[in-house]
Amino acid sequence: MQTAAPPLPSLTATPLVRGEKQLALGTRRRRTKLRRQMLGYVGISYTIDTIILAILANVGTIPMAIAPAYLACGLGTAAIFCAMSEYGISDRFEDPYLVMPQAAAGLTTMLFFAWLAPQAGLLFLSNLFIVFSFSSLRASARETATIWTAMSLGLAFLFLGTDKPISVPHDNYTERLATMLDLAITIGRCMFIGIFSNSLRQSLYNKSVQLKEAYRRIEELAELDELTGSFNRRCIMRMLDDEIARAHRAKTPCSIALIDLDWFKRINDAHGHPIGDEVLRTFAITVFANIRGIDRFGRYGGEEFLLVLPETTNDAAAHILDRLRMIVSDLDWSALSHGMAVTISAGVATLNPDETPDALLARADDALYVAKEAGRNQIASA
Repeated sequence: MQTAAPPLPSLTATPLVRGEKQLALGTRRRRTKLRRQMLGYVGISYTIDTIILAILANVGTIPMAIAPAYLACGLGTAAIFCAMSEYGISDRFEDPYLVMPQAAAGLTTMLFFAWLAPQAGLLFLSNLFIVFSFSSLRASARETATIWTAMSLGLAFLFLGTDKPISVPHDNYTERLATMLDLAITIGRCMFIGIFSNSLRQSLYNKSVQLKEAYRRIEELAELDELTGSFNRRCIMRMLDDEIARAHRAKTPCSIALIDLDWFKRINDAHGHPIGDEVLRTFAITVFANIRGIDRFGRYGGEEFLLVLPETTNDAAAHILDRLRMIVSDLDWSALSHGMAVTISAGVATLNPDETPDALLARADDALYVAKEAGRNQIASA
C-alpha cells in the first residue's frame, strides 16, 4: 500500500520560517545600531555638560561634587539603556527605543540637578531642549504631550513650589565664559540633532523609493513571461477581455492571431533546450519590434503566442501577420545554431458582434490548425 505524500506546507515551512527569522534579525540589528548611535550621543552630551560644570566648580559657583555626580547619573542611565538594548530587553516593549523612559530619565536628571545646584540652573534647564529634541526623533504625538506635561509640572514645582534661586552664572569672566559655552553648545547640539533627524528622514525616504521600485518590479514580473519578456497568459487574457469589451462599446473592429513556432519540438531535440529558449526570446523581440504601440503580445503557452490587434480588420490583420511571418523566416537563425531555420504559422480571427473571448479564441485556434495542416509557414483566417 502506497504511503501518502507529505503535505505541501511541510515542504515550504522551513524556508518561510528561515526568511522570517532573517528579516527579524535584520530589523533587530538596525534598531540596535540606531540605539547605539543615540545613546552614544547622549553620553557625549553629558560629558560636555560635565566639562562646563567643572569650569563653574573651579571658580566656586557650584560645589565640586556636582560635576562628577551629574556625569555618573547621566552615563549610568545611558549604560542601563545600552545594556537593555544589547541584551534584547528593549525589543520586548511596544516601543523598542524606549522613548518615554529615556525622556523621563533625562527630564528627572535635569530638574533634580537644577534644584540641587540652582546657581547653574541655566545649564540644566537649557538641556531640556536637548531632551525634547532627542525625544522628537521617535516620540508619538501622545508621548510628546505626556513628556511636555511632565516637564511643565516639574518646572512649576521648581519655580513655584520652591524658593531656589535659579540663576544664570555671570558674576565673573569665567562664569560668563561657561554660560556662553553652554548656550552655544546647546544650540549646536540642537542643530546636530536636526541634522541627524534629517538623515533619518532621508534614509526613510530612500527606503520608501526602493520599496516602491521593488513593488513596481514585482507587479511587472507578475505580468511578464520570465523567458520571453512578453505578457504572460493571465495578463494577455485580461488584455484580450478589455480590448473585446472596448470594441463592443465603440463598435470598432478587433482581431487576434494565435501564432505557433513551426516544429519547435524538433528545434529543441536537434539543437538543445538552451537554443530553443533563445529562439523564443529572439522571436518575441522580433514581434515587439514590428507591431504597433496599441497591439498586445503575450505568450499563450509553450511555443504558442497570442497577438491582440485592436482597431484592425481581418484583411489588415492577415497582412500584419504575413509580414511578421516573412520577417521571422528571413532572420539569420544560423547565428544561434548552424543550419537552423525557424518559421511560424498563425490563425487570424476578427471579432463578431456580441462574440465572447472564448469563441473568438476558438476560431483563431481552428484557423491555426488549418495553417498547420496546409504545410505550416503560412497564415490562415477564420
